[in-house]
Amino acid sequence: MTQQDYLKDLSEIKHLMNKSSRFISLSGLSGIMAGVYALIGSAYAYWLVTTSVKGYLILDGKIFNIVLLDLFLIAFCTVVTAIFFTVRKAKKNGESVFDKTGLRAMANFLIPLVAGGIYILIILNQQKYGQTGALMLIFYGLALVNASKHTLGKIQYLGYIEIILGIICAILPGYGFWLWVLGFGVMHIIYGTFMHFKYDRKTL
Repeated sequence: MTQQDYLKDLSEIKHLMNKSSRFISLSGLSGIMAGVYALIGSAYAYWLVTTSVKGYLILDGKIFNIVLLDLFLIAFCTVVTAIFFTVRKAKKNGESVFDKTGLRAMANFLIPLVAGGIYILIILNQQKYGQTGALMLIFYGLALVNASKHTLGKIQYLGYIEIILGIICAILPGYGFWLWVLGFGVMHIIYGTFMHFKYDRKTL
C-alpha cells in the first residue's frame, strides 16, 4: 500500500466516522434565505411602526399584533425553507433527516429554542417586552451551540455571535431592533454564504 492509498483510506474512515456521528446535511442556502426573510420582515416591521400614528409599539395595540404575525411568518418561512433544502441535500448525501443522528441534532437544537420561546411568551404576557430581542438572540445562539456537537461544528461560531449580540442587546436595549437585524438577518446571510461555498457546492 502506497502512502497515497493509506492517506485516502484514512480520509474515507474519517468521513464515515464523521457521517455516523454528525448530521452534515445542513444547507447554506437555507441560512441565506433565513437571513433574507429576516431582512424583509424587519424592513416591513420598521416601516409599519415608523409610519404609524404613535411611532412606537404598545403591547395591546394593533401594530404590535401585526408585528407578531410578521415574526411568525419569518419563522414559518425559515423552517419550511430549511426543511426543503436540508432534505434535498440529505438525499444527495445518502442521509436521512430522521435517522438517529439527525434526530439528535434536531432535539439538541429545539430544547433551548422551545424553552426560550415559552419564556418569551410568558414575559410578553406580563407586559415585559423590553428584553425580547435580547432573549431571542441569546436562546437562539444557545440552541445553535447545543446542536453543533451533532452537526457541522462551524455552526457553533454563529451561535457564539448570536449570544454576544444578545448580551449587547440586553445592555443597550435601545439598539435591540438593529442588533436583531444584524443577528438574524446579516449574520445568517454571511454564515449561509460561507457554508454554501465551503460545503454545498462540493455536493452539487
